[in-house]
Amino acid sequence: MVEGPDRAALAANLAGFQRVALARPGLRAASVAVCVLIQDDVPCLLITRRAAGLRNHAGQWALPGGSRDPGESVEEAALRELREETGVVASPDDALGVLDDYVTRSGFLITPVVVWGGPAGTMRRQAAEVAKMYVIPLADFDHPPRLLTIPESTAPVIQLRLLGGYVHAPTAAIIYQFCQLARHGQTIRVAHYEQPVFAWR
Repeated sequence: MVEGPDRAALAANLAGFQRVALARPGLRAASVAVCVLIQDDVPCLLITRRAAGLRNHAGQWALPGGSRDPGESVEEAALRELREETGVVASPDDALGVLDDYVTRSGFLITPVVVWGGPAGTMRRQAAEVAKMYVIPLADFDHPPRLLTIPESTAPVIQLRLLGGYVHAPTAAIIYQFCQLARHGQTIRVAHYEQPVFAWR
């Protein structure tokens, strides 16, 4: 069995976390769900591959999420997007905390919400947006990120290894912050990490 945080330990780490919120009214507000599922007694993260036919960020790794509706809270949007994209239903009490905001090159202000999804059960992907869903042990993400330099930016591009390839920011940045907090109780900041140029549009 891979060691990892249970719900109480994760909630305790999040309770002590002082998140950094960003005020950027010109950007589109979005929420993503950092959803922890238990599979074979192992804490895992739910991650998706975006559908190939999408106008923006087609085929990229992603966390369930999207733009917030008018009047919708950060947590409400994350829970709704999680349910719509993956079929995982969580209650407001399952939203355990909120991580740092992340501004994308494509004009979104992303707020990640940590959600306790409980035992992994039958899921139902939203085919129009999600090509495939993966339940990945948290330990698989728990390694130092790969940092690259690019001529287009002075900030380092962050990558995390996954299934023979790499996850990039914003998803990689959010997962990296989450894993350091969830598994080690450590606060790191990730808003400065850059996205690869192909994700700028």
